[in-house]
Amino acid sequence: MPGATGDAQGGRSRGVNGDAPSGRKRRPPATATQRALGLLTRREHSRKELLRKLAARGVEADEARTAVERLAGAGWQDDVRFAESLVRARVGGGYGPRHIRAELGTHGLDQEVVTAALATFDGDWAEVARDLVRRRFGDAGPREAQRRKAADLLARRGFEGEHIRAAARYEPDEIGDPDSGGD
Repeated sequence: MPGATGDAQGGRSRGVNGDAPSGRKRRPPATATQRALGLLTRREHSRKELLRKLAARGVEADEARTAVERLAGAGWQDDVRFAESLVRARVGGGYGPRHIRAELGTHGLDQEVVTAALATFDGDWAEVARDLVRRRFGDAGPREAQRRKAADLLARRGFEGEHIRAAARYEPDEIGDPDSGGD
């Protein structure tokens, strides 16, 4: 018989209502600042996103605003840093400037912050589009019949028309493919 003197969980006794033994102290509920900091330690958040998540966890609006202001003042929350982080993540995921700009807009960021964050990308949008096409259609690029599909993919991912045209029509030797024999 498992635990004739205790319960089925290794002989530990429980309190009257099945909670922790009375000798253990319970933690006080987390403050709004502690909850916000817990979210920020996982990843960057915009102010708007942090306020929304705190409200979803039952934190009063004034208390949430105060907590977010305190964390922003201490450097834990920064909309500029959040925007730059999101730009890097989305570029790495194969998204174009239109998509990224729109997503940054949903986070309640000022237009100046959005523009500055996009300006931190020092790569070539056409090259990002070509990389996405290569991943989807292989190193040889899209065949003639697949070019429309490639263009549609790039448009859905938020690339500009010039980037779409360059990427959907690329030939491997156009981008310096070492196997093309173009010396």
